[in-house]
Amino acid sequence: MAKLNLFIRICIAVLLVLGIIYLGTQVKFIFTPVLSLFRVVIVPLMLAVFFFYLLRPLINWLESRKLNRTAAILLVYLSIAVLLLAFSVGVWPSLKSQLVNLGNNMPNVFNALGEQLTKLEDSKLLSSLIPADMNPAGQLMNYLNKGFSLLSNSMSELFSFVSNFAVVLFTFPILLFYMLKEGGKFGVKVVSFFPKRFHKEGEGVVADIDEAMSNFIVGRVLVNLALGVLMYLGFLLIGLPYALLLTVVAVLMNFIPFIGAILSTVPIFIIGLMESPSTAIWSIVVVLVAQQIQDNLVAPYIFGKSLDIHPLTTIILVLAGGDFGGIIGILLIIPVYMMLKIITVKLHQLYMRQRWPEEPQLSADAVD
Repeated sequence: MAKLNLFIRICIAVLLVLGIIYLGTQVKFIFTPVLSLFRVVIVPLMLAVFFFYLLRPLINWLESRKLNRTAAILLVYLSIAVLLLAFSVGVWPSLKSQLVNLGNNMPNVFNALGEQLTKLEDSKLLSSLIPADMNPAGQLMNYLNKGFSLLSNSMSELFSFVSNFAVVLFTFPILLFYMLKEGGKFGVKVVSFFPKRFHKEGEGVVADIDEAMSNFIVGRVLVNLALGVLMYLGFLLIGLPYALLLTVVAVLMNFIPFIGAILSTVPIFIIGLMESPSTAIWSIVVVLVAQQIQDNLVAPYIFGKSLDIHPLTTIILVLAGGDFGGIIGILLIIPVYMMLKIITVKLHQLYMRQRWPEEPQLSADAVD
């Protein structure tokens, strides 16, 4: 009977949730302003959270050196401005030159790519392996055209993602400043909303989420930087054109879980194939070797057991995040999953503890 009552309560709860969702779909005009505000705020907020976890250890270290926290934040801001100035003087001209050169030579790139594909199609080795009625060069070019069309749509989505650049530029540093200044007070304010008897558990959940987010963001940055160094050295070694530009694209794309590594390999292979088939093969070898070093040596050392997510789970989450929220969904899905996982585990522990409380252990005197 108790099990039946539990089942009825669960069914009622599910029906209530479904009813709330249905009623929400009938009053969309109420949520439209909220969604509009969310779209405006989400980009600077994401950037602020990202840099908060990157810069917080440095701010805390400066504060431990008897430096006022506000002064420490301003000093870090000044250092970042100096680094950006150095980047604009030392790195950006070369990067911009490669970008402009690639844009101007894009027709030549496709012509050279078509020539290489034709040579491969006419080679004796491939002609013996490929049926005569197949046209691999034409099919590959067709796939590339579809890929570039998809890339163009993704780029348009990306540009709309950061379209309100002025809002991002002026809002993000302000949000970041106050987040760094407040430090860990946000978690205390969140815990204050819990009932008093759950304050200890709430503090544990907030601390676990904070640690997981910090390890994930800082670790991802370090891993991607290591990948970029390995790839850039490998590209220089094989003489791949546009090595710096392709490395920067690969590092940025690698922040997108699973999909980013695959998408960044496509332009590397195309530029390599434009030179020669051997360069294309070596470029893929460089990418694979760099990713293997990243996944098997660098990532385990940096992440340890802090990012305990199965690769299959990552793939499913990325696909679901992209379907629901596009680029924003893909970027947010892993951190959201990590937070929900921590909260679910803690709730399960509380439920088990209340359902089956630990029996008091008898002392040695009582046993005797």
